Amino acid sequence: MTTGKPPQVKTCEELRHQPEEFRLALEKIVVSHAINELYGARAFDEPAIALAPTPYAKWLTCRVAMEEYGHHVRFFELGREMGIAEARMLPEKTHKRPLTIFDFPLKTWEEFVAIKLLGDLAEILQVEDLLHCSFVPLRNLARMTLPEERFHAQFGVDFGSELAATAAGKRRLQDGVERFFPITLPFFGSAKSRNNEIFRRWGIKQRTNEEMRADYLSRVAAAVTGLGLAMPSLPEAHFQKPAGGID
Repeated sequence: MTTGKPPQVKTCEELRHQPEEFRLALEKIVVSHAINELYGARAFDEPAIALAPTPYAKWLTCRVAMEEYGHHVRFFELGREMGIAEARMLPEKTHKRPLTIFDFPLKTWEEFVAIKLLGDLAEILQVEDLLHCSFVPLRNLARMTLPEERFHAQFGVDFGSELAATAAGKRRLQDGVERFFPITLPFFGSAKSRNNEIFRRWGIKQRTNEEMRADYLSRVAAAVTGLGLAMPSLPEAHFQKPAGGID
């Protein structure tokens, strides 16, 4: 267990000489990101290209898909440098389950816009919490990734604004938001997460799960009301179970 200020580990070679608890905590985060970035690109972003209504929308959706695959590649390569077995970072080769948000059955363009609006906003918070990570390679990776995640969330805002300009589009977008929103809340893990305690102890992450979830709710409210949509109601016991990633 660390005492005082967590170490600032600059390289993967230095990491090999750090305490096991620190190394395993970092592995959990890198493996989770590698799996979920790939799974999300496959489940949502690539299929959405066919749903996009115009060549311009298809072009930007292609960019989103490319960047999400790129996020997987970055975490995968960092994981290999850390000594993580490749099979642990590929959904089809590991027993680790991806986030349950990917069980959402994407069928329409409006649903995809809602996913970008809400799901990528949640991912922004996760990446922001790594910006001052005590493991410098992960910190740097987060700083590379954050602008792209912000673009993906803004994609949701921009196309959401287009949809909300008509009564029919606004109604379909509100429906997508209402159905996707509840399954984003467990994304942040449980309130008394042992993993989160370890992450904060070692300076890997900065905030509790509840602090991040509260911030997320505030940002969601601003995003959806900014589009003239209604803020969805909170489901009961929304924080009880982690959504497949890291509790």
